[in-house]
Amino acid sequence: MQENWNSREPIYRQLRDRVAERIIDGVWAEGEAVPSVRRISHELRINPITVSRAYQILVDEQLLEMRRGLGMYVAAGARERLRELERNRFLEKEWPAVVERIDRLGLKLDELPGGAGKSSPTGKR
Repeated sequence: MQENWNSREPIYRQLRDRVAERIIDGVWAEGEAVPSVRRISHELRINPITVSRAYQILVDEQLLEMRRGLGMYVAAGARERLRELERNRFLEKEWPAVVERIDRLGLKLDELPGGAGKSSPTGKR
């Protein structure tokens, strides 16, 4: 994980998002253990309470599960739940700003990468 924290939101929220990204990307599979609080704290040089708080949010969201004496594990169904959460967040918060910017710049659909019959940069439609 990276250590570049922004000052716009608390580190525990940023860490929560980074763990979520790793789950979505399949870096940590469902049923797999995530690094311990102590390990993350040491690697990123942040307070263990900060790491615990990020992990607790993920537990509350039913994305991680604590197994007593064993540690934290990616919960069953976490990847799909995260995808759904991220899709909704994108469509509700990010997409309207993108559409507004496209309109402001007077861009047309066929001028956009991946728009109107073109392939996207990833080769997907």
